[in-house]
Amino acid sequence: MQITNQTGDTHEVPTQNGSSKQYLLPFILITSLFFLWGMAHNLDSILIPHLKKACQLNNSQSTLIDTAVFFAYFVMAIPAGMLIKRFGYKNSIITGLLVFATGAFLFVPAANSRTYEMFLFALFIIGCGLTILETSANPYAAILGPPESASKRLNLAASFNGLAAMVAPIVGSLFILSGKNYSETELAAMPDATRAAYLLEEASAVKLPYIILGSVLVLVAILFFFMKLPSMKPTHTEAEIKPGFFSVLKFSHLSWAVVAQFFYVGAQVCITSFFIRIAQQGAGLDEKTAGYYLGIYGFLFMAGRFIGTFFLKYVKDYVLLSIYCAISMILCLIAIYGSGIIVIYALGGIGFFMSIMFPTIFSLGLVGLKSNTETGSSWLVMSIVGGAIIPYGMGTLIDMKHDDIQSGYIIPLICFGIILYFGIFGRRVKTV
Repeated sequence: MQITNQTGDTHEVPTQNGSSKQYLLPFILITSLFFLWGMAHNLDSILIPHLKKACQLNNSQSTLIDTAVFFAYFVMAIPAGMLIKRFGYKNSIITGLLVFATGAFLFVPAANSRTYEMFLFALFIIGCGLTILETSANPYAAILGPPESASKRLNLAASFNGLAAMVAPIVGSLFILSGKNYSETELAAMPDATRAAYLLEEASAVKLPYIILGSVLVLVAILFFFMKLPSMKPTHTEAEIKPGFFSVLKFSHLSWAVVAQFFYVGAQVCITSFFIRIAQQGAGLDEKTAGYYLGIYGFLFMAGRFIGTFFLKYVKDYVLLSIYCAISMILCLIAIYGSGIIVIYALGGIGFFMSIMFPTIFSLGLVGLKSNTETGSSWLVMSIVGGAIIPYGMGTLIDMKHDDIQSGYIIPLICFGIILYFGIFGRRVKTV
């Protein structure tokens, strides 16, 4: 059997009694990956305020957690694309899972030594594993069925990434956040041994969740090893001209998708990374309560994915993207200038309307690339480096504003403006 994906590529797929049900189990397995890397990303939102406390960091230093993870996307995107071409989707997925698990297990020595650099190294390794998984799973989910439903499939799979956005903060609040917060004056007044024991206890709280996560990843890798997946191998015609890695950016809609994805990931990471801090500062919540509100934010993000997937049956993907961007910009203004619990409501609303942006930008960027789908996918994954750069800029701005968290949310406001331009103009496909 042959299928043609949304990019125009033809792929050979083994049939099972001629039924399209052959895609169901592979799609379920691929969807589980969206949940797992969602757990990793959304635990970072807990780690940032937690390690800021445990390792005694300022705001910009704490965002290096995001930098370590998302810089790995930039470094590993091209090797990940080469890995897929050489060994296929299945072997690449297994490799990504095992690398991801290795990074999770490295949290144990990092916590034992309370060494921030070791935590950053572990997070970088996790990021490398996530890069391989996302480079494999996103295009695989897109081509695993009829081309006209590629955006809906990606949004459905990504909905379980949204489920992780709800589950991870709750798990992190229960097992990582202690609820103990001491001022610099109180810490300085403690005996050295008491202060050291407190900080080590805080750092050690991350060990159990990451040991469990790493073990689950190994089990899933074993499951993929023994599971037979449809082989999606492109059968391009010799007449097709295949631009090089940089030449593919002549597709202007892909170039704009890369820019939009850069700013989208930056905006998402900014909002979640400082969510607990703004909940404490702007709404007066304690650390654990703020963590639970982050779980509610995750629920709204997940709901947005499912509801957005439903709307995509009736509304063009770029139209829905543009509407959601405009609403997110309004909610950013409320988060900046509002006070009290309304700030949390505004951030929750942003989570809802931001939910469909990543998979929608991804699928719009791959339209019409044909034999360049893998290269385009690598560029879109590389653009995730926005999550390494933009939050650091936001943290620096907040430090400059004397720890005024709300003022920093002007950064995601600007990001959504750029994505809005992509949804209206940049996504248009032009002949190369």
